[in-house]
Amino acid sequence: MEQHRAVVVGAGIGGLTAAIALRGRGWDVTVLERADGLAPVGAGIGLAPNALRALDVIGLGDPIRELAAWQGDGGMRRPDGRWLARTDAGAAAARFGGPLVLLHRATLVDLLVSALPAGTVRTGTPAALADAGDPRRPARVTTPDGEIEADLLVAADGIRSAARTALFPAHPGPRYSGFTTWRTVIPAPERPFAPHETWGPARLWGSQPLKDGRVYAYAMAAAPAGAHAPDGEKAELLRLFGDWHHPVPAILDAAEETTVLRHDVHHLIDPLPAFHAGRTALLGDAAHAMQPTLGQGGNQAIEDAVVLAHHVGGGLPVPAALAAYTADRLPRTTALVRKAARTGRLALLSARPAVALRDAAVTAVSRFGPGLVLRGFDGIADWRPPVAAQPSRVS
Repeated sequence: MEQHRAVVVGAGIGGLTAAIALRGRGWDVTVLERADGLAPVGAGIGLAPNALRALDVIGLGDPIRELAAWQGDGGMRRPDGRWLARTDAGAAAARFGGPLVLLHRATLVDLLVSALPAGTVRTGTPAALADAGDPRRPARVTTPDGEIEADLLVAADGIRSAARTALFPAHPGPRYSGFTTWRTVIPAPERPFAPHETWGPARLWGSQPLKDGRVYAYAMAAAPAGAHAPDGEKAELLRLFGDWHHPVPAILDAAEETTVLRHDVHHLIDPLPAFHAGRTALLGDAAHAMQPTLGQGGNQAIEDAVVLAHHVGGGLPVPAALAAYTADRLPRTTALVRKAARTGRLALLSARPAVALRDAAVTAVSRFGPGLVLRGFDGIADWRPPVAAQPSRVS
């Protein structure tokens, strides 16, 4: 019996997960990556129970759960340090069936790559969609080494996806959200602190521990698109957050300018009509880029990957399987893109009366305990994949 061939364009978290999941369904897979290496862009990523259950399908859920660092209390604060809401790692795990795991993106990429045979990922290989394919002919991509045909083409080529533009040229594409983000990782601090996210007027800061003792910090603020600080992004963070509560000043003191990443936040607030055409599927940010306010961007790419493999491995012709993939994923991710945008507007309110009203509402809700605070992630973190957990065939 002839083995089906899949080509994945993009070796990010979603693309690598898709490659492993498809191999687990018996597909021959090649991953094409434009960059010369696999060093991930970014700092940390939070994997919620929904993504961990998806990773169970490819046999990587438990190794990643072992990297969980959040224990005890955490929550939301004001810039002066007052707690607005307290959450508990145990309560979150009990409600959603598992922990939240924060890890460095490089750690996750290394784990995913290690689950693929050598040679599966071809770096330094840009690929352009030449033909999306149809029920009678394969999809085709062009590379510097020539054309490649595939029974299935997975476009995991990010928020600026060229494949998405080719498939849906009338779609407006990503829009600027009005917010920019910063991210960094620092060595283990001297003074301990509780994990937290702090909301101020038009600004947001988060400090989260990693398993190895380092701290992942992130920030978000309203800013014009394309803006950059003339004296460096660390100096900009000091201006915006330098007088906030502990441990924010200490983290900024420890941060190296070269490790501070700044990226404007764009999102696909206008949903696509579908996540597929012919034999080509869109995945991750290429399909549904969202604001980071729910921490679900990478999680949803992982979900996409296992759901895609489930449908194309179920015996249906590829075009029909991709229609089922769209039917599964488009409603869920559209709702999350919109919820993330609403959360962003709430978190980054600028008018002081609105900020005071928001903080009072969060405090009032928190008095009923962590369960009510966590309810906002019902329907997100409790998602389960459409297949039973099983190790993938990655030999």
